[in-house]
Amino acid sequence: MIQNRTQLSTTAAHDVALDCIEAGIAAAQPDRALGAALDRSGDELTIDGSVVNLDEYTEVLVVGGGKAAAQMARVLETVLGEHLTEGVVVTNDPRETERITVVEGAHPSPDEAGQDGAQRVLSCAERATEDTLVLCPISGGGSALLPAPVDGVSLAELQSLTEALLSSGATIHEINTVRKHLSAIKGGQLAKAASPATVISLVLSDVVGNDYGVIASGPTVPDESTYADALAVLERYDITPAAAIRTHLERGAAGDRPETPDTADPAFERTSIHVLADGFTALAAARSAAEEHGYTSVILSSRVEGEAREAAKTHAAIGEETLTTGNPVEPPVVYLSGGETTVTMHGDGVGGPNQEFVLSGIMTADSDSIVVGSVDTDGKDGASTVAGALASRVILDDRERARTALAENDAGSYFMERGAVVETGPTGTNVNDLRVVVVDDDSDAS
Repeated sequence: MIQNRTQLSTTAAHDVALDCIEAGIAAAQPDRALGAALDRSGDELTIDGSVVNLDEYTEVLVVGGGKAAAQMARVLETVLGEHLTEGVVVTNDPRETERITVVEGAHPSPDEAGQDGAQRVLSCAERATEDTLVLCPISGGGSALLPAPVDGVSLAELQSLTEALLSSGATIHEINTVRKHLSAIKGGQLAKAASPATVISLVLSDVVGNDYGVIASGPTVPDESTYADALAVLERYDITPAAAIRTHLERGAAGDRPETPDTADPAFERTSIHVLADGFTALAAARSAAEEHGYTSVILSSRVEGEAREAAKTHAAIGEETLTTGNPVEPPVVYLSGGETTVTMHGDGVGGPNQEFVLSGIMTADSDSIVVGSVDTDGKDGASTVAGALASRVILDDRERARTALAENDAGSYFMERGAVVETGPTGTNVNDLRVVVVDDDSDAS
């Protein structure tokens, strides 16, 4: 899975970290998650313990999107067999399928292919009737991959705004609040398009706390956010959108456009959602991998958010406390965390939140016995082409260069120069970040 593992396996502690990372990503693979949750016996489809009688429906459609959507579609084809009628999904990681159409779009900034794919998803959903079962495979990345900009807003304008939001330091909740009010598919509008069909969402979550309304911007669940909330996000981060976008949002806030459907909308009377894998899924598997090596393992949290460089300081401090006082546990220990940190851009360097986390972490650590690793489980850290980084402070051969790299958001270049980036390629899943801090009991771990 880790393409440059040999290069990274410089010590036993590095090997432990790499095993934890690989185990976490493997546990969140769509075929594994869906395979464990789905089963069909004749006309009975079991989804995470709930039974659906397929003979009650005249057709079964599959519509959705996200980084893992194509792999999820392949599993659904196998499980549903002859009961599957047709389907469309949009992803940036296409796979070969037989009956479900896979459209390749772009992430993190939407493109024309994704726009066309989103429209095909909507069109398919709109053909559903009350006798239709609609299964919606949804995973992280769905917000960008299913753009469907509202009338009057161009894709280019949406792309520009998306890029500004991603570099602003805004949380994913805030970013998706804006996206929902500029799309015809997000914020419950896919479920509304399919109504009165039965709609069941199958989700791989990349959202801290599994807020259904934030995962892929909640295309199949009620939305309580408003146009006013979207405008407040732009004001909070001093973002000036295209005139067409501001006009659309202001008209919505004034009541001239309908809000996204909320819990009172009848479109949700026949909808349900199942989260089949999330960040804790990856953390639990990483914990088991650490314990197989004889390390104590501690999951600090699956909900770490905030600035990556600041979160790293706390993680490194816990590692130092362990070495100094044996608290909260004696070494050797592996500390694990998940969630979604962000980076507020101050420079134009190369990297992402995970690489910035690692650089800040090893600069904070005082001991060679602490190894810090952090990856995005989708294999792409921010706008970079690598999953993250893995290092200890022994690679800080040029601290002035390291300080400059951190100040200019250029952690990626620093690690690339020293062979410390983690390369996986697209992993086929996305369940947030996975962070590993290995604290060994002797300096040989560095």
